[in-house]
Amino acid sequence: MTTSSRHLDRTDIAILSQLQKDARITNADLARAVHLSPTPCFNRVRALERLGVFKERVTLLNPEPLGLHINVFIQVRLEKQGEEALLSFERAIAERPEVMECYLMTGDADYLLRVVMPDMKTLERFIVEHLTKIPGISNIRSSFALKQVRYKTALPLPTAGLTLAEPDSSDIEWT
Repeated sequence: MTTSSRHLDRTDIAILSQLQKDARITNADLARAVHLSPTPCFNRVRALERLGVFKERVTLLNPEPLGLHINVFIQVRLEKQGEEALLSFERAIAERPEVMECYLMTGDADYLLRVVMPDMKTLERFIVEHLTKIPGISNIRSSFALKQVRYKTALPLPTAGLTLAEPDSSDIEWT
């Protein structure tokens, strides 16, 4: 099977950078920001979409006005780390809307979760009524975020462009 590749130049990187800052930017404003006319800009965005560069386009909400005041990191250790145990845990976690992130980890914990909650009572219910009922869990440890020092969704982009071919290109110059 052959892998198609496409070089992303500085203009493509500029487009991605602008879209990471504001996904709602109009094509006309985006074109102006990257020094293109609207049609070529639109075509480049569509080409980037076809390449799978965009994962999703979402609106990021502020949790505080929505009553989500607690940000908790939960480490979960499983009794066994076999494929079925991992898949079973991941399926159960995927159903929980309060779980914002879930990572399979190396080290002491098998999984690291980030959950948001309105209060301690809701966190207690989540742990007792949901998390502890997932088969195969041997240990749960929680850490509360006291303050969010940095949160970003924009990925660091290379300065001079890159060629998309393999997902883990190691020849990219990062700043």
